[in-house]
Amino acid sequence: MIKAFKVAFLLLVSYNILAQEGTSSPYSFYGLGHQKFQGSVENRMMGGLNAHFDSIHVNLANPATYSTLKFSTYTLGATQNFNELKTSTSSAPARRTTLDYLAIAIPTGKKLGFGLGLMPYSSVGYRVVNLTEETNGTSTSFEGSGGVNKAFFGASYKIAENFHFGAEIQYYFGNINSSTIAATNGVQYGTREENTTNVTGFGTNFGLTYHKKLAKNYFIQAHSTFSPNGTFNLNNTRSINLVLITSSGEFPVDEAQITNLGSDKLNLPASFQIGGGIGKDKKWFVGVEYASQQMSNFGNRYASSLQVNYENAQRFSLGGQYIPKYNSFSSYWSRVTYRAGFRFENTGLVIENESIRDSGITFGLGLPIGYSISNINVGFEFGKRGTTKANLVEENYFNLLLSISFNDRWFVKRKYD
Repeated sequence: MIKAFKVAFLLLVSYNILAQEGTSSPYSFYGLGHQKFQGSVENRMMGGLNAHFDSIHVNLANPATYSTLKFSTYTLGATQNFNELKTSTSSAPARRTTLDYLAIAIPTGKKLGFGLGLMPYSSVGYRVVNLTEETNGTSTSFEGSGGVNKAFFGASYKIAENFHFGAEIQYYFGNINSSTIAATNGVQYGTREENTTNVTGFGTNFGLTYHKKLAKNYFIQAHSTFSPNGTFNLNNTRSINLVLITSSGEFPVDEAQITNLGSDKLNLPASFQIGGGIGKDKKWFVGVEYASQQMSNFGNRYASSLQVNYENAQRFSLGGQYIPKYNSFSSYWSRVTYRAGFRFENTGLVIENESIRDSGITFGLGLPIGYSISNINVGFEFGKRGTTKANLVEENYFNLLLSISFNDRWFVKRKYD
């Protein structure tokens, strides 16, 4: 009954992931939007270090980790984002609350495990007014919402002593809506153009993990993943109509003229990550990781004369965790997992010959639920994205991270009938 309730709860909240506006970044205007971190809150608190995996937490970045679990695990994560958008002349605040993922991972024996879940791949959310035109008596506002979600199913197997291999199939789906309103000061009506892109596609991800015990409870572990090139299928439509512009918003005054722009394809860039570290069992771990993605093969949804192109993306992560005394009965805070990390990445987006970079520091707590191995994770992330050079936007953001991880034991062989 408890298992059925947990699964039903995950299915119920999954609807929220499909309709959220998961970013306030103006850089989400480009491509398929702002690409989300494809990992758990636990790994994100260590600077995005996916090289760490254990027997009770789901590692969403590497499907090879499913068979390293000892318990069936249900997990969901969310983010509260506070963003300060700054140009060379002005600034403005923004904030968003998003559900980042929900997943279930189930080990079915000593060697086999599988997992499935749902998470956003990219998010679009921006509203920008062209101030240059506004001073000349006209103004143009740009607004976007939506994004692309990823449903995934993977399985892993222990192929040799200390080695686990996993494979995952991914289905991408979602809608991206962008709107442009052109108006003249003093004129009651403006023109609104809306573009809607329906996105579908398939991808795969392959992973490998290595875990080796050393003397005195020390261990080393490493991981690697590779996702080959895939294809996004885009179906584009456009509508144009007159709108009445008021202080409360814009309202259509005639029937929109809808045009089917046909189908198109966009490359899903290949990605690769490798990392590892050293630790002491149930005590501490520290590691490093490098990730790259062939964004130079990417492109925009619409051909345009915008000064934008792509280069290969890279990310460097350094992080770790520490548990004072995991089995303490006298001190709750001794059983808490303390995590921290740093990351630096080049997003691959280049605007006006300026590479858009993103860096941040993270830290947080893994809070045990009673004396069980289930836990609540609370994390904090401070970061900066973009630049004010070339009239671009710099984002200074703070993210409050939250995840819940429930553990249960399935497929237990009965000793008595």
